Amino acid sequence: MYDGECFLLLGGAGLVGQQVAHRIATYLSPRKIIIASLFEYEVSEALAELKQAFADKPIEWDGEIGNVFVRSEFAHTARPELLESSANRDALYDDLFGSYEDAYQKSQLVSLILKHKPDVIVDTINTATAISYQDIDKASAIARRDFERLLAASGPASEAEVSFEILLLSQALPQLVRHAQMLHRAMREANTRLYLKIGTTGTGGMGLNIPYTHSEDKPSAKLMTKTAVAFAHTGLMFLMARTPGSAIVKEIKPGAMIGYADVAHRPITHKASGRTTGVFNNRQEPLGDSLTLRGDASQYQRMADMTLPVVDTGENGLFTKGEFEAITSLRQMEFVTPEEIALEALLEIKGGNSGRDIIGAIDGAVMNPSYRAGYLRQQVLADMDRLEKETGAHSVALGQLGPPEISKLLWESELLKIEYGTFKAVLERQPAEIAEKLFARIQSDARLSHQITSIGVPILTPDGQMIIRGPQISIPEVKDSDEIAIQAGSVDAWAAKGWVDLRAQNMQHWQERFKRMEASRQRMRGRGSAAVNREAYVFDDIRAGEIVGWIFNNEEDGYRIK
Repeated sequence: MYDGECFLLLGGAGLVGQQVAHRIATYLSPRKIIIASLFEYEVSEALAELKQAFADKPIEWDGEIGNVFVRSEFAHTARPELLESSANRDALYDDLFGSYEDAYQKSQLVSLILKHKPDVIVDTINTATAISYQDIDKASAIARRDFERLLAASGPASEAEVSFEILLLSQALPQLVRHAQMLHRAMREANTRLYLKIGTTGTGGMGLNIPYTHSEDKPSAKLMTKTAVAFAHTGLMFLMARTPGSAIVKEIKPGAMIGYADVAHRPITHKASGRTTGVFNNRQEPLGDSLTLRGDASQYQRMADMTLPVVDTGENGLFTKGEFEAITSLRQMEFVTPEEIALEALLEIKGGNSGRDIIGAIDGAVMNPSYRAGYLRQQVLADMDRLEKETGAHSVALGQLGPPEISKLLWESELLKIEYGTFKAVLERQPAEIAEKLFARIQSDARLSHQITSIGVPILTPDGQMIIRGPQISIPEVKDSDEIAIQAGSVDAWAAKGWVDLRAQNMQHWQERFKRMEASRQRMRGRGSAAVNREAYVFDDIRAGEIVGWIFNNEEDGYRIK
């Protein structure tokens, strides 16, 4: 019925985009498929794989590179570089708040649609992330700081002017509204039949109690902004679908983490810079009146590149075994595979009813965690166990699955596992004895301590008077300064939120927690599946990720209800 159509896949080189391309090429008879993504290397790799896989089919493959949220001349320039230039900021301001007609003529997105005139557009770009994760909170804090300097005559006006320009350009809703307007008009001019959006709930199907962030502390205003933008986008698409002459508009919203691409032992790189993460020699220093959060890295010896067994989850980044185990544990975010999303997308493209179209049925459209993903989870964890044993590395936490409290809990659990193995062994010891035992392990195992402190998690000694640290400290989180004063109660608060705390009082807290977990396990006997709920811990040994999942379920109220 729809043979010979042209498909434009926005974000087509991503995990979901490539699976959608496979489904279209396998089950339909497309004339042309265009893979459009941000970077040249990812488009080239995707096209090479797809052309080889479908060499026997007469499909014309094409690729497009660049950012579809800006004008064409800026499509290949990173946003931080764009914001450095006054002329560029003026141009971005005009595109956002100036003449719509002028902005439309210059838009990279409009250019792509009018160039290829696709019959179907499948948009797998995480629009909410792209627009909302420009960190409006940080921009606001910096703008306020610079204006206070200006008012106090201690800072030049140019700094405040730049800060406020960036603040204006970081507003999410004006960008989203203009994006929707341009998309709708371009599709009408190109006679596009269908616009299928692979959207997001912003929280992987979880609620306001979500315990995860993207490395910032919680509750995350940035993450809540992402959810707000995601559903604002749904609202705009709902209006688009009710507009006469519009393309058919549908949206699928996965309600779980999407994964995975690969499991491997590999160097760890920073998301933003692309530079390899280092393992730095740490040192002890006294807790005085202030704490330097981002010190001079040259004062710390870089010992090696950090290499660990990790699972690559695409846009979500690299997770260690502990992080993957925690985020996919029962009643946490869990996960859904890109192949499953692509299958639902194919049904909608073919005119079928997948039951997942959120525009038509918002409440019933969310894709929940799947049996297949649950089955594959065990293989992922088994592979990572094997890699840990082969390499001698502890795949526990990188700090990329925030907030920092997750890394703290994972590493404290791992230390207890290394020394004791089971709840029973921990409960048989005195808290002070446990604290000294874990501290002795930290002192004797340099590789272990260096790995912990190199991700921004300091280690508080049993006496509470010293910390073992690396170049940076993630908690406390201060946006506009590299130093913070230590007040009464500060150490307790920071240790609870993001430091590995080796004090006896924290070991006692772990013992109380283990007692509740062991009691929940005992209650399962004779009750069958009814006993397997979020209160239950089903294992008889210490598993860092599972324990952190249990903590989120039962102590943090960070669980999913459907």
